[in-house]
Amino acid sequence: MNPTLLIIDIQNDYFPGGEMELVKMDEAAGNAQKLLYYFRKNNLPIVFIQHLATKPNASFFIPETSGAEIHQSIRPLDNETVIVKNFPNSFRNTNLNQHLQASNSKDLVICGAMSHMCIDTTTRAAADLGYSCTLISDACATRDLVFNDQKVKASDVQIAYMAALNSTFAQVISTDQFLVTTSSK
Repeated sequence: MNPTLLIIDIQNDYFPGGEMELVKMDEAAGNAQKLLYYFRKNNLPIVFIQHLATKPNASFFIPETSGAEIHQSIRPLDNETVIVKNFPNSFRNTNLNQHLQASNSKDLVICGAMSHMCIDTTTRAAADLGYSCTLISDACATRDLVFNDQKVKASDVQIAYMAALNSTFAQVISTDQFLVTTSSK
């Protein structure tokens, strides 16, 4: 079975100078770029997910702004699929599930942002829908969070979400682990 690469929300607003800058977004995008290169080189399916805000008071991913555009480091080619979503879960109110079913995709390789939001909800939904998921931890990014006046560092958020998703919902590995494993098959 050929895996499908699912690149979620690697958009300008998450990068330095954007409206919702994430920690280590450049590094995550660099790893996503390596995955994208591998999938393109091997003629494997790729789906880009682009989040566009619909809430009236949204502060980022505002439609028709440069911040909502897919980042130039992983920009889709004309023949590659882009699915627009308006919720954290990439399956909610989109044709993602139908697209994957039509292309007979059963195995997903997931990367993108934010780990604690769209990556988490999409990975859980994909597993619930019966997809086999591989989550590429270092091709995902998140940010510091605050709960009850306590700051949770992005590195701790990242570890907690990757640990929670690992084994039950996905196999969580690094970019290098994925590339070494798939190249040896």
